[in-house]
Amino acid sequence: MLYVDSLLCTPLEKERIDHRPALEQIRAGKIGCATVTVGFWEDATESMDQIVKWRNMAEDNNDLVEIAYTAQDITRISDSGRCAILLGFQNVSFLQGRLGYVELFARMGTRIGQLTYNIQSDIGGSCYEDRDSGLTRYGKYVVREMNRCGMVIDLSHVGNQTTLDAIRHSADPVAITHSNPAALAPHPRNKPNSVLDALKDNDGVIGLSVYRNIAGEYTTAEKWSELVAWTVDRIGIEHVGIGTDFDQTGGMEYLEWMRQGRWAREIQYGAGSKTNSGPQPRLGWFDDPSQFPNAESCLRARGFDEVEVAKIMGENWLNFYRRTFKEL
Repeated sequence: MLYVDSLLCTPLEKERIDHRPALEQIRAGKIGCATVTVGFWEDATESMDQIVKWRNMAEDNNDLVEIAYTAQDITRISDSGRCAILLGFQNVSFLQGRLGYVELFARMGTRIGQLTYNIQSDIGGSCYEDRDSGLTRYGKYVVREMNRCGMVIDLSHVGNQTTLDAIRHSADPVAITHSNPAALAPHPRNKPNSVLDALKDNDGVIGLSVYRNIAGEYTTAEKWSELVAWTVDRIGIEHVGIGTDFDQTGGMEYLEWMRQGRWAREIQYGAGSKTNSGPQPRLGWFDDPSQFPNAESCLRARGFDEVEVAKIMGENWLNFYRRTFKEL
């Protein structure tokens, strides 16, 4: 069975860091494919530097991982017992307002790009803005160019109106790689039913997260499987996967960069709050990638059959990548 994690936040590319323990956790969890976070706020040059670091990391640890560029790569790499790494960004700040950079970054291996991250941009609104502007004129061009270049549109941190606009303007299925249904776990990061229904109509996939800040009360294995079952009932089994949002090694410095980049002096709390500002306590049953099989176990305990479990654990994402990745 193929396991796919549609969002891993761990900064495995960090220089002078021993990546092996975190990579060994991924292998121990039998994860065949994971989308990693190459960047958040970096400009074009900084983003290219990040891609170089990820490529170096993969080359240095090619017994454990390999960067994948096609769905066929994913199958080949996972069949070899390693993890296929998909290069993804949680913001397309690397474009710097240049539409032509979509193709350049796609040719460099970027497979997934989130339209906005936590603040308003020249593309559209964030989930944390008081007023969501919707997709801008430039944003509409970016959406169509990402379609043309086979770069998946991720809408996880994107405002609801901008998300709906992007789904409407996208010629291809879109992704919500790490989020949960707001009807069960109210949070600005989570998606209302209107967005979930639009995602279904678009033939997209959502990766349900175990990140405590956006999981609400659904943090035990039993409750999380209930959240999965509710989502399946709402939008159908083919549209549900897993996006853990795990950060294995980042620490507070990484968390602060993630939350505020260079755009604010005041402390930003992201999905947390002033009274809940640091890394979150572990769940106990699903604390890092090595425990990915526990998700399969809790889905079986919930009553999902063999075919359904396989779809949620990874097949839905693989089929999605087959539909959306394109070779230039």
